[in-house]
Amino acid sequence: MSHAFDLTEDQRLVQQTVREFVERDVMPVASAMEHRDEYPEALVETMKRMGLFGLNIPEAYGGSNVDYTTFAIVFEELSRGWMGLSGILGAHLVLGDVLARFGTDDQKKRFLPGLAKGEPRGGICLSEPGAGTDLQAITTTATRQGAGYLVNGSKMWVTNGRRAQVLLLMAKTNTSATPPHLGISAFVIEKGAPGLTVSRDIDKLGYKGVETCELHFQDFAVPDANLIGGEEGRGFKHVMTGLESERINVAARGLGVAQAAFDVAIVYAQQRRTFGKPIAEHQTIQIKLAQMATRIEASRLLVYAAARRKDLRERCDVEVGMAKLFATETAHDVSLEAMRILGGNGYSKDFPVERFYRDAPLLMIGGGTNELQHLIIARGLLERSKK
Repeated sequence: MSHAFDLTEDQRLVQQTVREFVERDVMPVASAMEHRDEYPEALVETMKRMGLFGLNIPEAYGGSNVDYTTFAIVFEELSRGWMGLSGILGAHLVLGDVLARFGTDDQKKRFLPGLAKGEPRGGICLSEPGAGTDLQAITTTATRQGAGYLVNGSKMWVTNGRRAQVLLLMAKTNTSATPPHLGISAFVIEKGAPGLTVSRDIDKLGYKGVETCELHFQDFAVPDANLIGGEEGRGFKHVMTGLESERINVAARGLGVAQAAFDVAIVYAQQRRTFGKPIAEHQTIQIKLAQMATRIEASRLLVYAAARRKDLRERCDVEVGMAKLFATETAHDVSLEAMRILGGNGYSKDFPVERFYRDAPLLMIGGGTNELQHLIIARGLLERSKK
């Protein structure tokens, strides 16, 4: 842990609590469950009891409303054990964040207390077959019908798509709006009414143990009371604000995956012997370890700096973009280097490094691709320069 950020007593307590849970309950079973693509029911129940599903929900509604540094710490520690586990939590908390910030009083009272307990489970319906990074290009519509809306369209990459009962939905209420984002609204939808079908689970390279689904809507009824904020055309802003928080958690996941891969590599390097001595004594391996550790430390500083800036309620799109870009690229590169240090064992499922290597690419794509982060960072810097 970097000394540049002196954590408070409460932050250290959360860190230690989550770390003990991960090392005691998660690490011993993560690889086996991930290889079976098994949903971690028991681990999720423990996370509920720990209060993790209410991290960003106000205390008035049963949550803990932690600062963003604590928020990042939780995702870093969870991802050291199993990145998929943090995904179950992350999608849920995006919904909680949007409702806590933009929901009406009635929406907060109806949904936040349950979400804070992890029952019901939450998720987000944003991406579509033809719209991921460019969310303004969505084609799912919500057409006013009586005292509500009828939703038609399809959504892809819905984390928690089967188990979540409450979902954040992004849909167009005005298909002719210019620019398009002014026609986008956000809804909190509840499963149960006819017209919503979970069609399939998407088979993925990594990020297993958490379902990622395709959802179809055909005349799915959503009442007026579930339009977030009670106002049409504000959904794009609502979701983008929520995704800023998600990028902090994705960046922290990258940090956790990178740290986990490094931890395995540095222990192995001291145990594995070639040419009469541990490979850690070979200069080539030492250079790898030094570069890996330096990038991890730089990632941690970027993640915590972005979190602190968000805690101060300052504009932080550039800082969050930098943290997400650098930490997730670091997760990919460090996991690959760890695999090379372990040699054939790194490629074997007997060691967790291959799992880290398969999980890392998702982090460069999810939460807004790293290609998009480059544009966000550059545009933000140019804007600040003009001012």
